[in-house]
Amino acid sequence: MSLAPGPADPPGTSRSTSATIQPNILRYLVVVADERGVDLRPLLKQMGLDETVMRSAALRVSYRQGSAVIRRALELTGDERLGLKVGAAQHLTAWGLLGFALMADDTLRHAIETGVKYQNLSGAMVVWSAGVGQEDDAFVLRADLPDPAMDPAVASFLSEEAFASVVTLSRLAVGPAFAPRGVEFSFPPPRQRDLYDALFGCPVRFGAAANRMVIDPAWARTRMPGRDPVSYASTLEMLDAQMASRRDQQDLLEVLEISVAQGLPVVPSFGEQARRHATSERTLRRRLADCGTTYEALVEGVRRERVEQLLLRPELTLRDIARQAGFSDERAMRRAVRRWHGSSPVQLRERMLRGVGHTQ
Repeated sequence: MSLAPGPADPPGTSRSTSATIQPNILRYLVVVADERGVDLRPLLKQMGLDETVMRSAALRVSYRQGSAVIRRALELTGDERLGLKVGAAQHLTAWGLLGFALMADDTLRHAIETGVKYQNLSGAMVVWSAGVGQEDDAFVLRADLPDPAMDPAVASFLSEEAFASVVTLSRLAVGPAFAPRGVEFSFPPPRQRDLYDALFGCPVRFGAAANRMVIDPAWARTRMPGRDPVSYASTLEMLDAQMASRRDQQDLLEVLEISVAQGLPVVPSFGEQARRHATSERTLRRRLADCGTTYEALVEGVRRERVEQLLLRPELTLRDIARQAGFSDERAMRRAVRRWHGSSPVQLRERMLRGVGHTQ
């Protein structure tokens, strides 16, 4: 089977710390959690994502922010199948220009391929790829996780949300009778499978080698009811411009992250970073705001990544880690780790080392 991947982030980009993801999943997560009597707004506000910010079309969040909100939402709702429900609650309009392009596309298969091509503009937190399978020329859609070491609960949520949203949006586009031929998830079988059968309307397999959805050729060839070649072409021009702008933003974030990481334990001042980029502090601050982040948030993300890497080295003391990550003292690092993970550095280290042992 040949699967054509979507555009990947540039090599070396720290996708976990850069604020480059549209928060569509988080917006729908708030709605679904509300229906279960759980208010996620205090959590979002704690992470700098208050209601005004969340309504901004320019907002971007980091992969780490998104994962943290999802993990906490799973804990608060106690709903192990929350990903299915968030995916089923979505609509193409949430994707903005990309949603309009999909509605104006020619066939369901081509619409899905367009979505894969521009996935970095859709708020996707999985890595999509698509192509023709070996069996009966079926169309296969695959969703890979960007980090194999991801928290298993968050990984399951993202896999479920990904395919539930595709099925839901396909039914909105080509009719409620749409159903894939089969869906495969890489995570173990859940205790209850009723929701999967009801939502997908096809055989669902667990413990598979990859997260895949197989679509019959007849459904893949189905014409989109709103197809319009002129509107589709003009919308793609605007999407291409957005992609170019996003690459510029990623380049800026990557350069700054590398600069901070290489400088630790000393963090270059914001003024020094502006001079390195031959620009004013005001202009650099505006460019970061366009990326949906600040220099302070970027520095914190790099420090967090460094702390987590160093905690995996048992020979290092907490004082050593605090110094190498650029904290003023061990107490400051403890406060930061508790803010990030809700636990002490010792507890986090124990969890992380157990996790490493389980994967070996």
